[in-house]
Amino acid sequence: MNQRRPNGPTPPERPAARAPRLPSIRGALGRGGASFIDEDRLHALLRERAEPARVRDILAKATAKEPLTVEETAALLTADGALVGEQLAAARALKTAVYGNRIVLFAPLYIGNDCVNDCTYCGFRRTNREAVRRTLSGPELEQQTRALLRQGHKRLILVYGEHPRYDAGFIAESVRQVYAVREGKANIRRVNINAAPLDQAGYATVRDAGIGTYQVFQETYHRATYARVHPPKTRKGDYDWRLSSLGRAMEAGLDDVGIGALFGLYDWRFETLALVAHANHLREVYGCGPHTVSFPRMRPASGVADDYPHLPSDDELERIVATLRLAIPYTGLILTAREPAELRRRVMAYGVSQIDAGSRLELGGYTEVGDAQSQVQVEGAQAREREQFELGDVRSLDAVMRELVEDGYLPSFCTACYRLGRTGEHFMEFAIPGFIKRLCTPNALCTLEEYLVDHASPETRAAGEALIAREVAGMDAGKLTEKVRDRLRRIAEDGERDLVF
Repeated sequence: MNQRRPNGPTPPERPAARAPRLPSIRGALGRGGASFIDEDRLHALLRERAEPARVRDILAKATAKEPLTVEETAALLTADGALVGEQLAAARALKTAVYGNRIVLFAPLYIGNDCVNDCTYCGFRRTNREAVRRTLSGPELEQQTRALLRQGHKRLILVYGEHPRYDAGFIAESVRQVYAVREGKANIRRVNINAAPLDQAGYATVRDAGIGTYQVFQETYHRATYARVHPPKTRKGDYDWRLSSLGRAMEAGLDDVGIGALFGLYDWRFETLALVAHANHLREVYGCGPHTVSFPRMRPASGVADDYPHLPSDDELERIVATLRLAIPYTGLILTAREPAELRRRVMAYGVSQIDAGSRLELGGYTEVGDAQSQVQVEGAQAREREQFELGDVRSLDAVMRELVEDGYLPSFCTACYRLGRTGEHFMEFAIPGFIKRLCTPNALCTLEEYLVDHASPETRAAGEALIAREVAGMDAGKLTEKVRDRLRRIAEDGERDLVF
């Protein structure tokens, strides 16, 4: 399994796609939505209260790395008192057991904000006359990608409005353009997608461009709320088409999909429970749950009323993260820069495995505003009319990296599993026995060393090198440790890059 992979072709080499999955009868029922999002049942479960002994039994099951049922998850969401502290402690322990101290980093890159939808919470909605509309040209996309490479990023998520011009062919072409960019020895090694739902043929098209994860957020699983915030006769107005979208993706042969809910639209306990129901449905029907789950909270946006009666508090966000980690132990949890820096630092310990950093949401923001997020902080305002929403954490990538390593986290830009075929069901085969730490820690150390040598400030490099020394010293002595030391030396002294395990 240890091998060196050069910078690679464009798009990056990946295993041949599996034959598209044919939906089972259960999967076909899932396209209607009601088979796995039963609102009456979810609400009924949230009205019950489990005995403390029952909650502790569920925590024991979760810390044994067994996924929880919807009923068991509901018991965690309705517990109170000292049991909440026990849940947080269990989530922290489970996160360490599965992921170690590793945190994967990425950046969003907005490709275009034309949109035919009219979502009431979004600055890009079609009736917002304040929004500055733009779609990046090919040269502009290359400029943005180069700017992100100069920051040190290796993983991107491309974000698109929902518009006929952003069809599967357009998405696939922009993915290929990003993969083609080289900045010295650097290139983007994984491109994920956040875009509108597609049909199976469309998913096959973007699959063949070499994408990583395809994200489609349901936004809210509560049908009445969904209808209220997504006006009828818009593309996004069809709840069931959106709910079934990632089933179609998996049927088209996409291994990795991401789900999410926008917290603040409806009750946070219901949305958390629905996310677990969705994850369990994908695992039961398609043999593999979502690669990632996102739980963004509402943020101020251009032309959007700042009135979010269901917005979770900071303590409740902490509960959301802990509950998701306990219920779906092998699923990546993404905490975005929507949240302020101090809250991200606090919540990360309870189950987060991925964060973005150095992020800009404006079209063209990485070159026209650059990575000097300090400018935003000094001026005290962000360009709302150019963003989908306001960010809470506008620090540079280097500042985030330094805080991570000083807090004992191991920042990672690793993409080895994707490029070596450890995705989808194969990823679960490696994850469930607990191999992630052994596979991912060496790769994380190598990508961190690349960042420190090529991009870090002197302060961040010193802190990072100290962390790497501690991590290597703490590894079991043996061939793996020697291989790690050798790769770190080749990166720092010989200028080699992209050495993977």
